[in-house]
Amino acid sequence: MNVPVWVNGELTDPAQAAVSVFDHGLIVGDGVFETVKCVGGAPFALTRHLERLRLSARRMELPEPDTDAITEGVRACLAAAPAWPLGRIRITCTSGPGPLGSDRGGHGLTTVVIVAEQKPFPATADVVVVPWPRNERGALAGVKSTSYAENARALLHARTRGGGEAIFANTAGNLCEGTGSNVFIVRDGRLITPTLDSGCLAGVTRALTLQWCGGEEEDVPLEALYEAEEAFLTSTTRDVQPIRAVDGTVLPAAPGPITTKVMRVFAERAADDLDP
Repeated sequence: MNVPVWVNGELTDPAQAAVSVFDHGLIVGDGVFETVKCVGGAPFALTRHLERLRLSARRMELPEPDTDAITEGVRACLAAAPAWPLGRIRITCTSGPGPLGSDRGGHGLTTVVIVAEQKPFPATADVVVVPWPRNERGALAGVKSTSYAENARALLHARTRGGGEAIFANTAGNLCEGTGSNVFIVRDGRLITPTLDSGCLAGVTRALTLQWCGGEEEDVPLEALYEAEEAFLTSTTRDVQPIRAVDGTVLPAAPGPITTKVMRVFAERAADDLDP
């Protein structure tokens, strides 16, 4: 089935969809985005994702995205798509067409909504720590930006070493995040995740895990990941995924008792939080 896409307020066949070759999303990666899970055709935590989209746009000094229009675009795309058991919605806002350089143009945002099927993640993840740190003081720290080349490079590094996700430390040597995930560890029986000051993204699933399951935000050294009693990743499309091994070092349990409880509670609460 050829599912329509939504581009600047119009639903269109993806083969006919067009974005300018001068769009700064292409030229310099100047934009923000969100990925939203959908279950049986219903989006999960869409309001939270749109709030974060607006926050990312403000931090990038982009115009305010029209989230009411985007919501209509999401509904229109989902109405034309199969009710997949698990799907993903990609919402992208770029700074629009501009010159061949970093200066922005004045044409307004380019906004695109795409929906597609999402294959389930493996039951556990092996992760690889990459040699490049996140800059927790950088202009894009905590922003879900379309400038994703660093993540693509890091994930390739992990894949070629047998990993399903790449893990970043920050410039202080503390645990930060994955390319598309947040990290939780169990240490001395305590559930911990890096603070937002570490430079990690304020993940929607991270926030819901803390809200529904408890846990503490702390700056922890990268080495704590290797020594963790349990560890897991959270993200929109994986929910809670236990970490089996870090750079080949197998953790004591995947999932351990605390991770198992988090997985159960999250699944129960998430099932009641789908948008109609």
